[in-house]
Amino acid sequence: MALSTACKQEEKVEVSFPYGVKYEVFVMAFADSDGDGKGDLKGLTQKLDYFSDLGVNGLWLMPIMPSDTYHKYHVTDYKGIDPDYGTMEDFKTFIAEAHKRNIKVISDYIINHTGDKHPWFLESIKGKDNPFRDYYVWAPKDSVEMLQKEEVAGPDTDNAQRWHEVPGDTSGEMYYGYFNGQTPDLNFDNLKVRQEIYDAAKFWLEEVGVDGFRLDAAKHIFPNNRAADNHAMWEEFRAEIQRIKPDAYLVGEVWSDSKTVAPYLKGLPSLFNFDLGYLITDVVKAGNDTIGLVKKYKAINDYYTSITPDFLDATFVKNHDQLRILSELEGNIEKAKLAAGILFTFPGTPYIYQGEEIGMLGLKVDMDRGQRESFIWAEGKSDPLQSNWYNAGFSSDKTVVPFSKQKDDPTSIYNYYKKFIAFRNSSKELTMGTIEESGLQINEVLNFVRKYQQEERFVLHNVSDVEVTVQLTDDLKRFTSLAFETKGASFEAGAITLPAYSTAILK
Repeated sequence: MALSTACKQEEKVEVSFPYGVKYEVFVMAFADSDGDGKGDLKGLTQKLDYFSDLGVNGLWLMPIMPSDTYHKYHVTDYKGIDPDYGTMEDFKTFIAEAHKRNIKVISDYIINHTGDKHPWFLESIKGKDNPFRDYYVWAPKDSVEMLQKEEVAGPDTDNAQRWHEVPGDTSGEMYYGYFNGQTPDLNFDNLKVRQEIYDAAKFWLEEVGVDGFRLDAAKHIFPNNRAADNHAMWEEFRAEIQRIKPDAYLVGEVWSDSKTVAPYLKGLPSLFNFDLGYLITDVVKAGNDTIGLVKKYKAINDYYTSITPDFLDATFVKNHDQLRILSELEGNIEKAKLAAGILFTFPGTPYIYQGEEIGMLGLKVDMDRGQRESFIWAEGKSDPLQSNWYNAGFSSDKTVVPFSKQKDDPTSIYNYYKKFIAFRNSSKELTMGTIEESGLQINEVLNFVRKYQQEERFVLHNVSDVEVTVQLTDDLKRFTSLAFETKGASFEAGAITLPAYSTAILK
């Protein structure tokens, strides 16, 4: 059944950035303008209307700087564009066209490390006296053994070998690379390194025109035993960016628990909420166990806001480092829709990972290529901009209904996303409001109240595989009509009936 909405009677509200929905783009896998199989900036520019139609107002581009890796996280030039993607002029054109559509552009900025082919590192390995030696973290081999014993793998890397040798090196030293030997960590104790990073940021913000940065691996600017230095560094970084461009948007990746995340908020008031992604996934997989979820989320959210009043939660279900949500849900499209619906009704600024909205599949295989396959525009090669950079067989026109077919199908997952985003964009309660427990505890129905100023909405998600009827308490009977529903919910006489895997919003 198609989505229905009663929001036509409500005042149309255009959500402002950064409160709208954002979209994570892997350029390589999106749209190919020159037929080489690899997505590029010209192709992305030609597809900008896709994002406007979907309703997003911000694009986070995974790295586009020169790199010797497919994913571009091993940067070799902080002021360039990778030739796979095009030229700097292509990127400037893309930004200008995005801005015409009121879409902001957020660039991935990798400052924890460079690639080992970066000119700075190639100079650094030449010897202790090289002026670029201190751009990286070096230590005598005999002191590294004890340091290495303290290292363990983490959620953002399965690698625990942090100290690396340069083949043929005679200096007696090893360099630090948190992720691996191909990503040597920059030395932020060196003020020259900090200035290089700020100069590059200024270049992208002022000369190129990006609207902000997604900060990769923010927890690892300094080694794990120097957390306080990490926190201070990001406060300094934020001050520098605000001096360059006061309205620049910053969002950071600190893949950890809330206690570890919290001190980063003074420098990065918007951080990706990994915990919420796990909670949404778990509750949809289980089909119950909703009691306490809102209380847990609200406690963390209130804690973060107490640290940074301008805290803005960056929410998502999955990203490019994780298996795709539809694969984790064993191909159940209705569950995948519901996961998105929960995301869109929680506070914060939700991010969609490229292809989620058409039900792409993917597992973490072959250096994470498995969850980064090409967006499926149409069957075969009928869309001239179809990228074909890699094929693991998870997402193809045989396993995923192409966008060209979904766009005209009111029951498709694409139209579920599109209509839900449109409703969210029209609601200040959902885009900017607080979240409150409703007092109603039903194991199969996740429910809560969203409030903005004096306006409220009551949100209900049936996470089970059976129809559920909910009797409103006397207090909740202040909600008297159906504002939005996804699968034919009915509401009368203080009771709402929710089909399996469905959402309803009352006003």
